[in-house]
Amino acid sequence: MNNKNSTQLFEKAKNFFPGGVNSPVRAFRSVGGTPLFIDKGKGSHIWDADGNEYIDYCCSWGPLILGHANENVLNAVDKTMRNGTSFGAPTRLENELAELIVSNNPFIEKIRFVSSGTEAVMSAIRLARGFTGRNKILKFEGCYHGHSDSLLVKAGSGLVTFGNTSSAGVPESFVNETIVVSLNNKKAVEEAFSQFNNQIACIIIEPIPANNGLLLQDKEYLQFLRDICTKNGTLLIFDEVISGFRIGFTGAAGHYNIKPDIITYGKIIGGGFPVGCYASGKEIMKNISPEGGVYQAGTLSGNPVAMSAGIAQLSECLKPNFYKNLETKTQKLVKGLSALRTTNFQLFSIGSIFWIAFTEQEKIQSAEEIDGDSMKYFRDLYHPLLEKGIYLGPSGYEVGFMSEAHTDVDIEQTIKVFKEVL
Repeated sequence: MNNKNSTQLFEKAKNFFPGGVNSPVRAFRSVGGTPLFIDKGKGSHIWDADGNEYIDYCCSWGPLILGHANENVLNAVDKTMRNGTSFGAPTRLENELAELIVSNNPFIEKIRFVSSGTEAVMSAIRLARGFTGRNKILKFEGCYHGHSDSLLVKAGSGLVTFGNTSSAGVPESFVNETIVVSLNNKKAVEEAFSQFNNQIACIIIEPIPANNGLLLQDKEYLQFLRDICTKNGTLLIFDEVISGFRIGFTGAAGHYNIKPDIITYGKIIGGGFPVGCYASGKEIMKNISPEGGVYQAGTLSGNPVAMSAGIAQLSECLKPNFYKNLETKTQKLVKGLSALRTTNFQLFSIGSIFWIAFTEQEKIQSAEEIDGDSMKYFRDLYHPLLEKGIYLGPSGYEVGFMSEAHTDVDIEQTIKVFKEVL
């Protein structure tokens, strides 16, 4: 495969950016080789700087549920930009997108727009602390919630632990407010509440953990978290930055019919533009400034271009059978790839999210159950797939996404390529 231009661009990028990239996974460190510089995308396909064409299952890490350069989204953005790109003041588009979300989601009453998923989660944590008057939070190993200080913490060796920072530059004092336990372990959660009685402001979880493999949890476990939070006056936060509007319009909350106290969203609500939001009932949200004492602000929050893109995209998602059709496509791919089964080759999926894992296990529900050595097989697989025109996220821990733009021809070609490469 000719990647001369990508190689030259990467060498130049190293002069400007740490590691030559503006987000670590883009550096291809997990799979080796030179990262591809993408020039354009249309529908389910992307083209790199050397003109190589790929069927794209990364979809910009999930937000492009309609595919690249969707005409409805482009037309809405074009119309909005011609009236200005940012005002730092309210616009009617904020109202329109908020109404579209809230009126079709029985789990929330009010929202606050921000500019990223990280910002949404950071703000939700602050809100939980402000509402409860408590400082400690409980998170799970294997769930990623953005790069804010309180959440860059990984588990230690104990059942219940304050853990260790997973990044330089995070003070120990931040780590000491974050309790980390394993997923799918009721005993650890119960022990945490026993040790830190009346100190835990919130439990935060990806109800569909999809940042470190696809670690599908049982509904019964998520209900257990709901119940223990209610019992202890602790708020339950669902981080639905990935799962929200992806497996259904009401996300994991709707899929499992479990109501968290706060939900964070991102990705899809921006139609490909930077955006996020956090949402809850009126009683909790009235604690946010200027109505309450929990401060949060942002010049680009509710940016009109992102709002218009989100309105266009979510309007498409509300059409009859949108999610049913998307899941049908995903299952066609998953079943086709599963039929090629070789040693240690499994696919896990929910809705339009799928994960390729090299394991014999029928279920993987915690980070500890992932065999790190198996990632070598993904590295072996990755570049031959690129050579034959299949683009996945460049890490074996990353999930894949189906979009409305993917066709039966795309899926059949993908299965054909996998068969050759495996």
